[in-house]
Amino acid sequence: MTFLRRALVPAVGAVLVLLLTSPAALAHDRLKASNPADRAKLKSLETIELEFTSHMQLPTIVLDGPGGKPVPLDKPRVQGNKVFARPTGALLEGRYRIAWRVVSSDGHPIQGELVFTITAPAPSPSASEETATGTPTETPAPASSPEPQPAFPQPASAQPPSAASSSPAAAARADGTSGLPGWLWAALAVVLAGGAGVLFAARRKPRPDRG
Repeated sequence: MTFLRRALVPAVGAVLVLLLTSPAALAHDRLKASNPADRAKLKSLETIELEFTSHMQLPTIVLDGPGGKPVPLDKPRVQGNKVFARPTGALLEGRYRIAWRVVSSDGHPIQGELVFTITAPAPSPSASEETATGTPTETPAPASSPEPQPAFPQPASAQPPSAASSSPAAAARADGTSGLPGWLWAALAVVLAGGAGVLFAARRKPRPDRG
């Protein structure tokens, strides 16, 4: 009996030690927190941040966008217990998946996945430039086109009167008349008519005989 007790006491002690220390011995490093969190909904994302329970090495991060299309990332960097990676461009609206893999402090590789959703589309370059400058693009005014010329020359009657033809002297020359008043023309006609009558009477007067 004494021998049996002496044999069981060390065995029971060893079992108790194993039971108390086994969770710590069997526990591996793990992901403690992340940004974005799993199944998060964000308006934008500039940096992926993974925080682990201890220092990690040889990190690998892959980002898939809507439709499973790969999204380029900068090379992951380690800072303490955290791993960072930045997308090279703005993320569009849709569902994304992050797949990560690291090597823990005890040399054991661990990996995992998380998903998130971008709820607002990234701003377009033209809209961001207009917001930064605050001046909308001005639309140039259309150039005035020359007035159309008539296909056929206009008649003389349709032509606008010139300054010379509008004067009274030019109008008199155009009518073929001089600048004398009308009563003077009437007197001249009477004189000519009287002279013609005298000449006609003189021709009809009989001549006296010379015999």
